[in-house]
Amino acid sequence: MKSFKALLIAFPVRHYRLVALALLAVVLLAASFFPGIVMDTDPENMLEPTEPARVFHNDAKKRFDLSDVIVVGVTEENDPDGVFNPQTLARVHDLTEFALTLRHEDPENPGRMAGVAAVDVVAPSLVDHMRQAGPGTISFEWLMARPPATREEALAIRDKALSNPLLVGQLVSADGRALCLHIPLTDKMLSYDIYTALRERIDSFGGTEEWHISGLPVAEGAIGVEMFSEMVIASPLTMIVIFGLLYWMFRKWSLVVLPMLIATATVVATLGTMIALGFPVHILSSMLPVFLMSISICDSIHVLSEFFDVYTQEKGRKESIKEVMGLLFMPMLYTSLTTAAGFFSFVTTDIPPARVFGAFVGVGVMFAWLITVLFVPAYIMLLPEGVLRNFGLAAQGGVDDSVLTRLLQRMGRFSFRHAKLVLALAVVCLLASAWGMSRININDNYAKRFATGHPIRQADTALNRHFGGTYTASLVLEGEAGAEVFKRPEVLRYMADMQAWLLRNGYIGRSTSLADIVRKVHQELIDGRAENYRIPDSSAAVSECLMQYQQSHKPHDIWHFVTPGFDSVNIFLQFQSGDSTRTGAAVEAVGQYLRDHRPPVALEHQFAGLHYINYVFQWKMFWGMLSSLGGSYLIVMGMMVVLFRSLAWGVLCMVPLSLTIAFMYGALGFLGLDYDMPVAVLGAISLGIAVDFAIHFLERSRQMTAQAGTWAKAVPLMFGEPARAISRNVIIIALGFLPMLVAALVPYKTTGILLFSILILSGGVTLVLLPATLTAGQAWLFRPRRIEVRGEDASGCCEAVPVYTDEAAPRNGPR
Repeated sequence: MKSFKALLIAFPVRHYRLVALALLAVVLLAASFFPGIVMDTDPENMLEPTEPARVFHNDAKKRFDLSDVIVVGVTEENDPDGVFNPQTLARVHDLTEFALTLRHEDPENPGRMAGVAAVDVVAPSLVDHMRQAGPGTISFEWLMARPPATREEALAIRDKALSNPLLVGQLVSADGRALCLHIPLTDKMLSYDIYTALRERIDSFGGTEEWHISGLPVAEGAIGVEMFSEMVIASPLTMIVIFGLLYWMFRKWSLVVLPMLIATATVVATLGTMIALGFPVHILSSMLPVFLMSISICDSIHVLSEFFDVYTQEKGRKESIKEVMGLLFMPMLYTSLTTAAGFFSFVTTDIPPARVFGAFVGVGVMFAWLITVLFVPAYIMLLPEGVLRNFGLAAQGGVDDSVLTRLLQRMGRFSFRHAKLVLALAVVCLLASAWGMSRININDNYAKRFATGHPIRQADTALNRHFGGTYTASLVLEGEAGAEVFKRPEVLRYMADMQAWLLRNGYIGRSTSLADIVRKVHQELIDGRAENYRIPDSSAAVSECLMQYQQSHKPHDIWHFVTPGFDSVNIFLQFQSGDSTRTGAAVEAVGQYLRDHRPPVALEHQFAGLHYINYVFQWKMFWGMLSSLGGSYLIVMGMMVVLFRSLAWGVLCMVPLSLTIAFMYGALGFLGLDYDMPVAVLGAISLGIAVDFAIHFLERSRQMTAQAGTWAKAVPLMFGEPARAISRNVIIIALGFLPMLVAALVPYKTTGILLFSILILSGGVTLVLLPATLTAGQAWLFRPRRIEVRGEDASGCCEAVPVYTDEAAPRNGPR
């Protein structure tokens, strides 16, 4: 290790031009792969293709000829007749006709059309009104064959729509103030293009009504598109703020540009490698630059901070940077290895994009370490000596009397003198965090990823207030194959009773099934009165109802609800909230109902639909990330024990990480916030940052205790440059990522807030709790047989220096 370290330190100092040119070549090569980038915004790909829930979802879509649907709603609160006025209905008709044109030749399937699945569009002009045409016969006519010319015609359309339970809560609101168009797509990946086209058409309308576009495909598509566009804005803004903070601290443009160059080179090299190897950039991968920027900047700030303190014109840049790299080489290697190991543990999850994300963040961390070790000395050697005139602590008189330094010295004295109090407070906070963690709610909601003022978030609120729900899942019931189970009246009644029970208990907002179709047709076949909205008493009568329904304008609609063999049915469940917890509650409720109410025949049940897929993903993400974080924790602790050659020091190194994670998750529970994907992923970065600070603090504590002779004498030294370097990292990265709060997407706001919190927590715990712990255990931790400190000789090579506890050291600490 000594020869390897000496080589890496000496090589860039001697061959700095070669190192700079080599890095430039690598960056340009990696950037050359960027034009081949492939975006993957399909959230289904968060699950394995062989995941049972995903396999059944796709099977159900084929079995029942289902499509993903965009919901376009219009509300009118100013007209006494709501949306049922001639002007609004004319615009609804216009938008319907426009939607039918949003089709084009499918380039991947010649002869087939892509875009809106016109045959399944649900709109007033494309659904039937049923009425009795005579004894035992039904007439089917378009609900709105043409836009109404008068108020009376508009109100007649309203009355017809409200008379049909199949339409109330889906096409028309019960109060008549809102209408919905359901626009199915041949491919949900076209949702954002269709959304944009519809939005442009709507913007051309006048009138006082409000238009909204919602549905899970819209939210998913918009997230996929806007996340990448937001990254283009957020990342440069973050870098600008970090750059400004670096200049404020070091006052040399030529030096503060260095961390930016390292961060840029790391991100470009990592993303270029990922693209070159054929991996698409998923929604999760779009956050990779944020993670790599924060991690790669840390080491360079440590180097700059130490270089600022040791540089003198007499010593010169060459000897100064060799001294700095000699001091920081091992701490930076430790932090990079442990952080990379933490992210590499993601490859064990069941979530494919998380595996790719973890693997390439791990690769990027090691890229950042190598670039820092090689390029920082090379860059400094490329600078003319004159650039460093008046630079460094020596140029300021050899004393840093800044506000930050004075604050850190007071912090050091407090932690040393009141070690037991600090430890007691930490225990209290840990217990409170444990209680908070017990209240964490595992949940995700695509609509809540948009800010409250975003049109999609507003549409979600407005439409779910008026209708049975814009979020759908399919409950598929299966009976004996080929037995025409779902023509039996008792089976249909069982379905209807279960639907009513789910609605009555608040698990769903609405549902539609074959039982509802049979009841409505039977009602009209008899006399149209409400009491005849029921399942007939014989299978023959059920068959008659089904035959009559197939005389409608859309006879194929029935196959969305039942298979031709009548041995499998699809019950559409609608939810008025996109919360995955609501889906989970409905899934459990259905299982409980089937157990408590024995069906008349043997039935199997499964769920499908995007809303259900998101629910499955949430649970896989939670347990996958939790097990990954747990595995990372154990791996990192094992590495710390090996690297520090001490179980006690290895465990001590994990204290900031443990408390940071506990405080962060405890705060989620206290504040009632959801544990969702951004939170799960950002839990991993806390591992990298918290361990980074702990390693630097503990390794330098061992070095400085070796120099000073006792921990008590080392404390003032530790709260000089080492603490300043950690504090600068905290300030620069924490404040640097706050500009992400200006983003329109909540995940970016969450990222900014959590990164700020993680930095503040991990930095505070490192600078307050670790010195208190070292103080309380100094007689045990600094015994010569317990540790070997890697000190530095003049050439920057390691030598073993024993550390002894000075029993005569003053117990009240440094003054």
